[in-house]
Amino acid sequence: MNRFGFITTIMKQKLLPAAIILLIAFNACNLNDKIDTGTIATDSTSIAKGSVLFNKNCSGCHNFLQDGIGPQLGGLTTEVATDWITHFIGNPQQVITSGDERAAALYKKYKVAMPSFAALGDTGINAVIAFLHTHKKPLALPPDKNGTPLTNPIPDTIQRSNLVVQLQQVAQFPASSDSGKLPLARITKLDHQPGTGNLFVLDLRGKLYSLQQNKPVLYMDMAKLQKAFINEPGLATGFGSFAFHPEFLKNGLLYTTHTEAAGTAKADFGYADSIKVTLQWVLTEWKVDNPTAKTFTGKGRELLRINMVSPIHGVQEITFNPLAKQGDEDYGLLYAGIGEGGCVENGYAFLAHNKATLYGTVIRINPSGNNSRNGKYGIPVQNPFANDPAANGEIYAYGFRNPHRITWTSKGEMLVSNVGHGNIESVNLIAKGHDYGWPIREGNFLLNPYGDLGKVYALPANDSSFHITYPVAEYDHGEGKAISGGYEYTGNAIPALKGKYLFGDIPTGRLFYIDVNDIQQGKQATIKEWRVMVNGKEQPLRAVCGSDRVDLHFGRDAAGEMYIMTKADGRLYKLTGAVN
Repeated sequence: MNRFGFITTIMKQKLLPAAIILLIAFNACNLNDKIDTGTIATDSTSIAKGSVLFNKNCSGCHNFLQDGIGPQLGGLTTEVATDWITHFIGNPQQVITSGDERAAALYKKYKVAMPSFAALGDTGINAVIAFLHTHKKPLALPPDKNGTPLTNPIPDTIQRSNLVVQLQQVAQFPASSDSGKLPLARITKLDHQPGTGNLFVLDLRGKLYSLQQNKPVLYMDMAKLQKAFINEPGLATGFGSFAFHPEFLKNGLLYTTHTEAAGTAKADFGYADSIKVTLQWVLTEWKVDNPTAKTFTGKGRELLRINMVSPIHGVQEITFNPLAKQGDEDYGLLYAGIGEGGCVENGYAFLAHNKATLYGTVIRINPSGNNSRNGKYGIPVQNPFANDPAANGEIYAYGFRNPHRITWTSKGEMLVSNVGHGNIESVNLIAKGHDYGWPIREGNFLLNPYGDLGKVYALPANDSSFHITYPVAEYDHGEGKAISGGYEYTGNAIPALKGKYLFGDIPTGRLFYIDVNDIQQGKQATIKEWRVMVNGKEQPLRAVCGSDRVDLHFGRDAAGEMYIMTKADGRLYKLTGAVN
């Protein structure tokens, strides 16, 4: 069998779809192959079909302007042989390990290999190529005016600590993927029910499970409750988040976010009609019929709907302040982290860092109020922009790319982990009304929002005039790729974890912590790495879950004990002990 034999066999068996083509063909093609575009379909039917398939399977990682999670694909068909694009849909990891220089370079840059997908078949593959062929290589970006870009923004490497934590598997979640493709189950959030302490785990593909004797039991099926529900192209799209009201056992109120197709209903927040809408995020309040029931029944009430430019960076986090008591300003107020929806890397940076929109913000609302513009929820009078006619009163803080997780330390400090673009992942100490910089800053560095987003620069001499609040901890992409926000350990079972905020890196599965006492506005807390032991063996999470892409997420129960979820294999682990 020749070097393409395994690929041809896979094609005949229709095992893999277009998304793999897009990354692997782009990165692993043989530059000596002749570029001949004569076989690419140019009819409107094929192009239209390819557009649908691209948006469904590929747009989460790729666009046609800037590198993002994966490389931009403008001009692909004139730089890569069509035969390679057609045939190179095999095993990405095999391509990397085969010694292909382009594949190896992209793996080094993006940290993980492209996952495998279910087959689209030859017709679908050809349609995607036809759609790609309509996109030329983007024009060169304007020359840098900010000095010399920093090749290594944070020279210091994260030091490995002596902390080793024992993990015990708690549950295996049902596969929610098609044909067993990774990730096996897109489990991303674990939280507990107020009053009972019962644990619930969310699968982005549409399921909310309760854990009963360490067995996942389906509690809520979003696809059946919301007929317009979609969970593609993946990444963060789908059933985004959930939050029980602090008085859930009395009022039966549960809040969720999910995605629907563009144009499903009129959006409360959007932008000019000339800008593409890829999908909509919806925030819903559910009135549960019986709060003690093991499965959900009830009725939903839509609170808000927001259009998004691309499928990335939606509404992945909603939560209540668990420290707030009755009579406190925060009690019963719902926080939501709203990403900028990929607007910046798609050329619409003006939508972000703009208090007249909600893109890249943390909002705070009163679900029981009605003084919002749509009359479906309330805007707390204590919100920093509640009385500003030029701003959205919902905004609590702004200037984020993707406020991935929101949490509070035992001291009452609010932390937001922010997923960066090309260089910096960060933990931010939140102050009401503050500006956290994106997209004119990425972490503690200058960024040109209309230039090459993969380049950052030293801060300008007049930086203080911008009044930006910088992270309290950050790491660059020499260490990881996308921050997985965590929690302060507040349990009692593992004394070695006391006073530590545990977090990590989503794709690589690296595990980090900072000391809570080191969190201070205007200073950088030292990040240290910790390791895990499973079944008596110390090993990285990549080895534990058997995948190059771990898809790491954290959870915490009512007692303050912590958990790790690995989407790659759909498993939930509890932190049970540690040595330091």
